[in-house]
Amino acid sequence: MTDPNTTPPICDYEGSTYRTDFWENRGRDYEDRVERVALDALLPFSGGKRLLEIGAGFGRLTNMYHAYEQVVVMDYSLTQVQQAAADYGLQQRYVYVVADVYNLPFRPGVFDAATMIRVIHHLREVPLALTQVRRVLSPMGVFVLEHANKRNLKAMLRYALGQQDWNPYTRMPHEFVELNIDFHPSYITDELQAASFEVVRRMPVSYFRLGALKQTVPTDVLVALDRTLQQTALFYSPSIFTKNVAVGGTEDNTAIPPAEPDALFAAPGTGNPLRREGDTMVDTVTGTRWAVRDGIYDFKTPLE
Repeated sequence: MTDPNTTPPICDYEGSTYRTDFWENRGRDYEDRVERVALDALLPFSGGKRLLEIGAGFGRLTNMYHAYEQVVVMDYSLTQVQQAAADYGLQQRYVYVVADVYNLPFRPGVFDAATMIRVIHHLREVPLALTQVRRVLSPMGVFVLEHANKRNLKAMLRYALGQQDWNPYTRMPHEFVELNIDFHPSYITDELQAASFEVVRRMPVSYFRLGALKQTVPTDVLVALDRTLQQTALFYSPSIFTKNVAVGGTEDNTAIPPAEPDALFAAPGTGNPLRREGDTMVDTVTGTRWAVRDGIYDFKTPLE
């Protein structure tokens, strides 16, 4: 569902049954496992202080970030974040936030890592989103980004056989359904570099995303094969993971200990300081207020 009240438009999973309709018992164990393999390989082994999970949904991958002292679980859908909070609990280690990637409600440089998995294919304004991610990362912070690959093997074969009219080799994104977009790897690399990221590694993932194949070949075998292909430079898979490092800037996140989640935030859009008043966060300049609902910071829509 598209939220028509935002510019740029945002794909909104509010109230959806995404968890049960798409993931659980839907034959996607292979996709889940190979994405975990990729994340395990790309995130720093030593972990860090604080990781931002952008587009966390119901928290499918949140348990991958155990090496970090604090994990901020963020999605645009309140109901998705509520599911994550129900699974992981309202404890100091997890901070739950409802917000959009175009207006991240955080102070500069408060994260030393961020992930964005199965999200960017819903974004038309990629440069704006990446600039926001870079703003909230400290220098040398790690950003793991996954994107749908326009130049995948299936698209290349269909184009060669005249079965599709769009060209998988051009750099321009291809929006095949509203807010569902495939990206050429070079386009993503260019936009990451423009947003002050250094791309240090790219990894092809999920080569065997075919229903018939998953029904006939054991999942363990497919995962093992995918793990091997992830180490190659054969970037023709449906999905590509990138490991990126934030360069430049002078932000420093050492002044904000994990025990103080309120101190992470700044007003979305303006960056103004916020103060906590009961179950609201208040912009100290404009007076705009946002709710804190059962421990979840809701920056989706200001309070009246």
